[in-house]
Amino acid sequence: MNHQPLPLTIGDRPFVWGQRTYLMAVLNVTPDSFSDGGDFNTLETAVTHGKALINAGADILDIGGQSTRPGALEVSLTEELNRVVPVVRSLREDPAFATCPISIDTWRSPVAKAAIEAGADIVNDVTGGTRDPEMFSVVAALGVPFVLMHSRGTPETMQKLTNYRDLIGDITEFFTVQIQKATAAGIAPHQIILDPGIGFAKTSEQNLDLIRNLSQFQKLGYPLLVGPSRKSFIGHLLNQPDPKQRVWGTAAACCAAIATGSTDILRIHDVAEMHDVCRVADAIYRPKT
Repeated sequence: MNHQPLPLTIGDRPFVWGQRTYLMAVLNVTPDSFSDGGDFNTLETAVTHGKALINAGADILDIGGQSTRPGALEVSLTEELNRVVPVVRSLREDPAFATCPISIDTWRSPVAKAAIEAGADIVNDVTGGTRDPEMFSVVAALGVPFVLMHSRGTPETMQKLTNYRDLIGDITEFFTVQIQKATAAGIAPHQIILDPGIGFAKTSEQNLDLIRNLSQFQKLGYPLLVGPSRKSFIGHLLNQPDPKQRVWGTAAACCAAIATGSTDILRIHDVAEMHDVCRVADAIYRPKT
């Protein structure tokens, strides 16, 4: 890899960028997420699945209580808190799973704060800090890593906002502006992770173009998180309407992302399968020096 961002310790685990691909496992505690809505929206099923994801090889567990699928309706702050905080707390109370880094997938700063206080380690904001003006200052005060994702609009409107002057250039400009705001608020640069937002305000062809050009973001000097898992562009290519049947299409997208030499974290649903895929892809594309 050309870029070498500073290593980052999350919880008590070191993340050394460029050595291997880390896996962020998706745990949606929602009734309406696009591929697993309703599967894990009770405390018991969510905690059980979270532990299974960790056992399968997840490096980070990403817990979300608000669906961000296209067309999803917004839930109340109270509902989002009630969905995610008990899951974070329950996982942290089990000694066997106490050290796996937990990410809270939210754009609301009160949810981020409550989840971190319950034991989460990372804030993953799909709006890149654009929806909640307090998010940057809250994350800075918490002193935790922040995933800054590119998107436009809301889940209800984002698929109408796919006109770009220059896809890669526009996303780079967005990152540059939001990084400046984040660091000005006090977030340490080495704790910022960038996510170009595959599937968020992008057409199927734009998603493919984004994966082909991931290396363009290396010049920014931050670790890169990529989330192709089960997304609709894969379903479009495979004529596969069922997201759960897009595992091998996801595998191809993950390999392509690793092959660009710029992907540090993959956000995925199918941990056991992608763990094996990434081990082989890493051996090919990240030769030991």
